[in-house]
Amino acid sequence: MTKSMKTRRTIRQYSSKDVPDELLNELLEIAARASNTGNMQLYSVIVTRSQEQKERLAPAHFNQSSVTQAPVVLTFCADANRFVRWASYRDADAGFDNFQTFIAASIDAMLLAQTFCVAAEYHGLGICYLGTTTYNAAPIIDALKIPRLVVPVTTLTVGYPAEPLPQQCERLPLEAFVHQEYYADYNELSINKLYAEKESLEANLRFVAENGKETLAQVFTDVRYTRANNEYFSEEFIKVLKQQGFMTCRDD
Repeated sequence: MTKSMKTRRTIRQYSSKDVPDELLNELLEIAARASNTGNMQLYSVIVTRSQEQKERLAPAHFNQSSVTQAPVVLTFCADANRFVRWASYRDADAGFDNFQTFIAASIDAMLLAQTFCVAAEYHGLGICYLGTTTYNAAPIIDALKIPRLVVPVTTLTVGYPAEPLPQQCERLPLEAFVHQEYYADYNELSINKLYAEKESLEANLRFVAENGKETLAQVFTDVRYTRANNEYFSEEFIKVLKQQGFMTCRDD
């Protein structure tokens, strides 16, 4: 299993083979064994199989083809709603309408999602994370009829990989992100060393040329993840957190 985990890759093209409900439920049960905050399981997963619903979700994910082509789309949500309702029916006052709870619930949801991924890939399925979930949380909330105290935090497309498999993406070496005993900050020399292989790859050199930039970093900052977009989507997501009840402010 260790070897397969080291050779894993993101799958965006899927075969026509369906994912049986029995297998999907088994994988979700496995995922539910992941660690979570206080064993409260502050998460929910919304399973989308119908083509109509996939097409409704697609614009929120910038119409990535994997959304409508995958047999299953899973939306993982930070969910305090269920716990708060349980508490209210048991004469308990849950103070969960705050940012701290959202962070805890988001961590829970991501642990659930990643554990699902490991189990799914072990069973021969392919997955793709969609980071667009937090960019466009509001339309996803509308499409999936998500209530207060629930916010989508990530989405997975799931299915059996189509052939041929895509190439495996590069990763930075361990010394780029593993710090021993204390955080060893970076300087220009260490950055040059850590990013040398990534910047020299033919695919990344082509990526730079195709975007008319001088460096790979400029592609990320000027084209893919611009300051303007980051600030815009940050503001939009904060609006969603307020709308969904996770940014309640109280006077002292």
